[in-house]
Amino acid sequence: MTVIVALLSWFLVGLFIRVSKARGWGQPIRVDGPAHQHKEGTPTAGGVPFVLAMTAVFFPLYLTGHAGGTRELVIMLAALAMGVIGGIDDLLKVRSRMVGGKKELLAREKFPMQIIVALVFAYVAAPLASHELLPGLGFWGDVALLTFVMVGSVNAFNFADGLDGLLGGIAIIVLLPMFALSPAAALLTGALLGFLWFNAHPARVFMGDMGSHAIGAVAAGAYILYADVWLLPIAAIMPVIAVLSVVIQVISFRTRGKRVFKMSPIQHHFEHPDVGWPETHVVMRFWMVTALATAGVWWLLGGRP
Repeated sequence: MTVIVALLSWFLVGLFIRVSKARGWGQPIRVDGPAHQHKEGTPTAGGVPFVLAMTAVFFPLYLTGHAGGTRELVIMLAALAMGVIGGIDDLLKVRSRMVGGKKELLAREKFPMQIIVALVFAYVAAPLASHELLPGLGFWGDVALLTFVMVGSVNAFNFADGLDGLLGGIAIIVLLPMFALSPAAALLTGALLGFLWFNAHPARVFMGDMGSHAIGAVAAGAYILYADVWLLPIAAIMPVIAVLSVVIQVISFRTRGKRVFKMSPIQHHFEHPDVGWPETHVVMRFWMVTALATAGVWWLLGGRP
């Protein structure tokens, strides 16, 4: 099934690129950001077709009893709900380029929606987890923890995007220990392989928020329900560092008027001219660190998938 979803994703992403170019659904590039102006107009929201590919394969399998039970359905519904939130953001970005208007969801609009989805997920998932998450705090302590983990994961993976192939490669590596345990994780891995065919440097399409939100939800759901919630930040070390770099940058600038990093998230710090890593080097080195961290998680799981 992973091969099938990879081929379907490859087809749908390629079709999406053709339609996007014909309609001018390109990505606007910030003038105050890294030197990516040559990418202006590259189709964005490439997460839409690969999430569709994953969904189109998952539900027939689930309805015929070949895609796991309740845990898998919970993971997929959380991924789709978070994906819709990211998709609204993608739509606003594309629409603003075409006809103007609102450019994206504000944090005060996005976070409440993410929290609602995460709360519903946590309420359903807490009894399904294979171990007690917070000993002594009971059900509602677990719900609070899982809500935080889901929202944190979605935003961490979102902040880890921004370079050609970066997030897709990181996500595949992070999901590998879950590959044989969670059909949703396996299908997302296949969908990402089809997407990376076009997103590898030089990217012909960008992922957008729908894709990154769905990835964060699947990663959180799989680690919570099949492994150990505390292993997720180890495997996803680079997304964690990316979101922490943004938090540190904002706090430092607002309290001291100084920036800690040349730019944030941290991947843009390394490609800043004062640091000088080529984009491909940043991507490869982030993949390597993720691979080492995920290997550690694999070992902590007993060397089994």
